[in-house]
Amino acid sequence: MTSANLSAANPSSRPHAKARPLKPGAAKPAKERCSECGLCDTAYIHYVKDACAFLNQQISSLETKSHGRDRNLDDDDELYFGVQQQMVAARKLEPIEGAQWTGIVSTLAIEMLNRGLVEGVVCVQNTEDDRFQPMPVIARSPEDILAARVNKPTLSPNLSVLDQVERSGMKRVLVIGVGCQIQALRAVQDKIGLEKLYVLGMPCVDNVTRAGLQKFLDTTSRSPETVVAYEFMQDFQVHFKHEDGSEEKVPFFGLKTNKLKDVFAPSCMSCFDYTNSLADIVVGYMGAPFGWQWIVVRNETGAEMFDLLEGLIETQPVMSSGDRTQAVQNSIPAYDKGVTLPMWAAKLMGVVIERIGPKGLEYARFSIDSHFTRNYLYTRRNHPEKLAGHVPEFAKRIVGQYKLPEK
Repeated sequence: MTSANLSAANPSSRPHAKARPLKPGAAKPAKERCSECGLCDTAYIHYVKDACAFLNQQISSLETKSHGRDRNLDDDDELYFGVQQQMVAARKLEPIEGAQWTGIVSTLAIEMLNRGLVEGVVCVQNTEDDRFQPMPVIARSPEDILAARVNKPTLSPNLSVLDQVERSGMKRVLVIGVGCQIQALRAVQDKIGLEKLYVLGMPCVDNVTRAGLQKFLDTTSRSPETVVAYEFMQDFQVHFKHEDGSEEKVPFFGLKTNKLKDVFAPSCMSCFDYTNSLADIVVGYMGAPFGWQWIVVRNETGAEMFDLLEGLIETQPVMSSGDRTQAVQNSIPAYDKGVTLPMWAAKLMGVVIERIGPKGLEYARFSIDSHFTRNYLYTRRNHPEKLAGHVPEFAKRIVGQYKLPEK
């Protein structure tokens, strides 16, 4: 089917046809809170005022559209992690070499392509000269998908390829992305002319610009030029992987927070969709034991995708232990004031917390609580007029458990 026929088959896709992407360097509608999701780089900019997560927060209504219902705020798991049918810890039986963890995201994308469920996969490779510079692509082969493995921890315009998707005539597509990208995608998905959209989400927090990432690497790693991947892990350390295969660990509490306090993008500082509420299935690590990945199946489409992993992964029930509440309360002024501990004290604190601190889902709740309280304060101080409408009800309930500074 040609792109012209595709538009004709789906008249709802045509109203944006006369819209034009913004010129390079032009101010985005969300201004400083723009997450660079890529929507404004396409003809779908026509819908940005309704679609942008930072102009029109609509997680609850889009949950109903995507999953058939919104989350149950009286269920603690759904309050924190969103609508779900199933939640497990998993890992590949045969990990993919060079993957961020065991390679479940890449494996699922390859299975969907090889089995003919989709004709293309929207994912993110890197530019030829910079392993951390994101380059969104429509992958059409397993090799294209494998070339996208490993996170690019920078703002990435994944949705910038939506015009290409429509022009290609593809009717069944998998999109891999983070929360702000997926909210915008869900808002415009009926305009693209697809017969079937699959969404594989990843949890996301604290992205940076490419310059901000370099500052973080230069400030934190012993060898920033050789870092190939890193992650903030459940043992309260940042794990860096280097070109020579070596691993470097830096305690959370030893980060030079006073130098890094302002490195994160304003969009991330005002985001409340850490767990990617609108994806069909979510794959991350935050709710799983160390060495495992965390999978949340949200709807029937996600269940269909999860079934493709049968025989390729091993699973175990999610677990939870410890108590996060005091650690979160203590983290509020630490974030706020940019507290940095001496390295010896940071290592000691890390050892103690790893032994007696939150693990599994309780660690995930710790991470959500500490970021939501920080982001609530950021929004209240910098965009007070947006606070009531921008912060979802589930986030207000989570933040309401803690005592925040009055100013």
